[in-house]
Amino acid sequence: MSTPASPTAFEKKPPLLSGLLLVFLLAMILANIGGNMYGPLLPLYLKDLGADIVQVGLFFTLAQIIPLVLQILGGWISDSIGRLRAIAFGSIAGVFAYVALILAPSWQWLLLGSAFFAMGTSLVGPSFDAFIAEHSSEANRARVFGITHALFMVVGVVGPLLGGYLAEVRGFKFMLVVAAVMYLSATIIRIAMARQAARSTEAHKPGLSLQGLKMNLGTMFGMITAGGVVTWILLTDGARDISFALSMNLFPVYLEQIGGLSLRQIGLMNSVFGLCMMLTTIPGGWIADKKGERVGIVIAFFLLGSSLLWLIYMPVQSFWFYLLGWVLAGAGVGLATPAYQSLISKAVPERVRGTAYGLFSSSLGLVSLPAPWIGGQLWDKISPRFPFLITAVVSILSIIPAWFKFKLPKDTAQDVQATLVDEQT
Repeated sequence: MSTPASPTAFEKKPPLLSGLLLVFLLAMILANIGGNMYGPLLPLYLKDLGADIVQVGLFFTLAQIIPLVLQILGGWISDSIGRLRAIAFGSIAGVFAYVALILAPSWQWLLLGSAFFAMGTSLVGPSFDAFIAEHSSEANRARVFGITHALFMVVGVVGPLLGGYLAEVRGFKFMLVVAAVMYLSATIIRIAMARQAARSTEAHKPGLSLQGLKMNLGTMFGMITAGGVVTWILLTDGARDISFALSMNLFPVYLEQIGGLSLRQIGLMNSVFGLCMMLTTIPGGWIADKKGERVGIVIAFFLLGSSLLWLIYMPVQSFWFYLLGWVLAGAGVGLATPAYQSLISKAVPERVRGTAYGLFSSSLGLVSLPAPWIGGQLWDKISPRFPFLITAVVSILSIIPAWFKFKLPKDTAQDVQATLVDEQT
């Protein structure tokens, strides 16, 4: 006689994405469709308001000053008051940013909008990845990052296409109003989620204190100077941030002036870029979980470097050739995203994840601060291709440290990091 099946035999595995995470993603998607409507066209909006190519580079250099101060603080605030409440506060700042963008009479006034956006993204950005990490297990974390980022990346498909169309047909101001309405809708959802969290999951957070800030910064400083994975992530990320800051803010201008593309074509290119990111992020998460994070990161660096070399040295200047290069670049970013987020989440203790994501999220270091302005000078004094060539070379060279240094010892990584935390406290 056969033995009865155990009670657990028929239990279903819990879904990778919880209902709370899906609502969280809905708000993120609404907010960032708006951001992707105007973001790829912002250099052209600056030109429309009277900025020349050097002033475009200067704008993006000045726009980094406030994030330089706030990004790590935003991560600490997220660690201290909770992810959802930090995101709600950041969203309110984002609403004021749209008001400034819409009412700006000259390109200089856009700096006010960028300041409010800096406040918002400094709170939202670190909280986003930390929230996802806390709603996944270590065994499937990269896949959860892959799926959530794939869903999120619909913003990179819809946003640029819609933004390019509206800007060309109705003008930049009308496009910004539509984007602002979408962002306001997301803010309402986020505030509702934060109020609910304040009564439950985030009710017992430690709150803000100078002692807490000192402890988090001390922990991160210890990891950065220890010579391990965190050190090498920071070094390679810093080098790539500098190189990308030299060129990528100028890319829409390059496509318009050198490539001869229209606003609609530029918007379409960015949508295809987002689509390729979305299609490769889930495979990127699977590769990271099964083969290790460094494998996906190395492939991504190669694709990014190769795509930029193709874009600046293609045999014939054609929209379809530019599109092919952007397909490779989108695939590279899609593969790298879940691998990077998973690697960082495993390399640092849970209580400082927000601070860590704030540190690694974008080109906010002191060294990269003048990079957009330098990129504008290199364009003007040497050639439009030169800033992009530097970015391509640095991306390919980053393969070497990523392969040899982006490794965590199995089953011991968290113990090592916990020991480091104890030493800092």
